[in-house]
Amino acid sequence: MNEQHVSHRPGLRAWLGLLVILGPVLLVAMDGSVLFLAMPQVTEALSPTADQALWILDVYGFAVGSLLIAFGSIGDRYGRLKLLMIGAAAFGIGSAGASFAPGPELLIAFRTLMGVAGATLLPSVLAVLSELFTDPRRRARAIGIFAATFAAGFALGPVVGGQLLSRFWWGSVFLINLPVVVLFLMLAPVLLREVRAPQTGRVDALSVLLSAVGLLLTVYAVKHTATEGLTATSAGAGIAGIVSLGWFARRQGRLEYPLIDFGLFRDRVFTIAIITGLLPLLAWSAAAYLGGSYLQSVLGLSVLHAALLALPGAAVLTVTCIVTPALVGRIGKRAALLTCHFCVAIGLLLLVPTGVSEGIGWYIASTVIAGLGYGISFSVVADTAVAAVPTERAGSAAAIAETSNEIGNALGIALLGSLAALLFRTQGPGIAGTLGETLQIPGLAPEVISDAKTAFVTGLHVVAVVAGVLHGALGLLALRWIPKTLPSTADAGAEPLARDTAAKTGV
Repeated sequence: MNEQHVSHRPGLRAWLGLLVILGPVLLVAMDGSVLFLAMPQVTEALSPTADQALWILDVYGFAVGSLLIAFGSIGDRYGRLKLLMIGAAAFGIGSAGASFAPGPELLIAFRTLMGVAGATLLPSVLAVLSELFTDPRRRARAIGIFAATFAAGFALGPVVGGQLLSRFWWGSVFLINLPVVVLFLMLAPVLLREVRAPQTGRVDALSVLLSAVGLLLTVYAVKHTATEGLTATSAGAGIAGIVSLGWFARRQGRLEYPLIDFGLFRDRVFTIAIITGLLPLLAWSAAAYLGGSYLQSVLGLSVLHAALLALPGAAVLTVTCIVTPALVGRIGKRAALLTCHFCVAIGLLLLVPTGVSEGIGWYIASTVIAGLGYGISFSVVADTAVAAVPTERAGSAAAIAETSNEIGNALGIALLGSLAALLFRTQGPGIAGTLGETLQIPGLAPEVISDAKTAFVTGLHVVAVVAGVLHGALGLLALRWIPKTLPSTADAGAEPLARDTAAKTGV
């Protein structure tokens, strides 16, 4: 009896440890999208400019994506649990600061801190899970739960934000993070153990700096040009950003331990998988943000009503993410990837019939059909990318796959959001840079309000068409490049592959 009791305790500890880890995972995912329905209230309270509004939305994703691989290597060297604790504490500080930020500049700064903290959390989770679950079956089940939680966080972020905003002020969408962070800091040292991989190579600080600076300067140039027009400042920033990114790419080829192994992109299947990690998140984040603003600022719905309308698409996305592994077992990865891209393309194009006075049905249909594609992409990207490369490069492949998700989420706001802002600036009444700012101006004539709403809807339509066409083109490219049968990580030796992947990334 005593031996049976002793053998049972590690299993209980493992599942409790998983439960504790899922809290920060859910928060990191949700905070990438929780502001999509909150932006009308943030605009009303803080009056950000058009480009400041875009930075509030996407600086978090850029911070996570640009630092994800670097913090993965740092955690390998200095300890995953230690990095989790530091990251959770910093995430809590950033959340508290963002909740009470008195202006857009400080809100952007605290959102940046939250993104840096998120980058410390994600790469460490699976390494800790591998220590908790030594049995391959239980580990696979735990990783599946982790992946579903992360996908659910992305999908439910706008819904949770809308529910909070219907009762509290806009800062509540960040303040809700604090109880989860405090609980994690209390329980993690008890339930989790330290994990290190001291044999990993050092982090190249210059590469981290070049990638982050290059991304931010390039995105700044795009946003500033879209909202203010081309200036010497935006042109200079764009040139400096492109030069930094080019320097970064060349440097990776000379490093023994590069942040990104660009040689992996010689494999067509790997390339399709990484683009599939980036493009659906790009489309989803832009459509979710613009769709939330459409429901509230154009159709005049309450934030609670808008959140309820987003629920069907979020539910479909989450369920699809859970059932996709079984679906792939029946139809194969190639068919799953094709279904992903064509569902997203069709779903996005269903936004085109929306109008200034009506379009709720088209919006729901769009989110539900596109949600099928988004859910599939979240589930198959990492496995497809990892299975396409040699086992010894699995960790690098998985890290790039996760980075593509985070960068895609941020680029959706930065690029497609800037496209919508450009169309509003050029076709709108010219009174303010955003629809929210325009509607706050008192005494507007009805025709001016109508023109502003029409310009916003035009931007929504153009963004939907551009993103839909890109997904259709990627679907056709996948049809041509991807063979009918693809290997899985199980075919390549799941046990060593899981250890290598978990040691290097949070996918």
